[in-house]
Amino acid sequence: MGLIQEKNIQDCLLDLKGWSYSKGFLKKTVSFDSYMDSIRFVNLFAKEAEKSNHHPDLKIGYCRIDITLTSHDYGGVTHSCINMAKKAEDILSDSF
Repeated sequence: MGLIQEKNIQDCLLDLKGWSYSKGFLKKTVSFDSYMDSIRFVNLFAKEAEKSNHHPDLKIGYCRIDITLTSHDYGGVTHSCINMAKKAEDILSDSF
């Protein structure tokens, strides 16, 4: 798979609202109407992560989730990271 060059990462993020890139990581903070909605998102996203074998770092707060994506194998952002960001967006648009 390999790393995406930094100059190309912003192009990959054009269709991913609210995602940012910094120092080898993709990041997004998502707010929810309730704590249980945030937990439901985590559970749905975790299922996709298992299917893809690409696991995000998730920080759970009150009605909010901080998502961080990187490839620990490659030490930066890969197409698997972009695909997981797209899956997060799909879950958000379909379920919330």
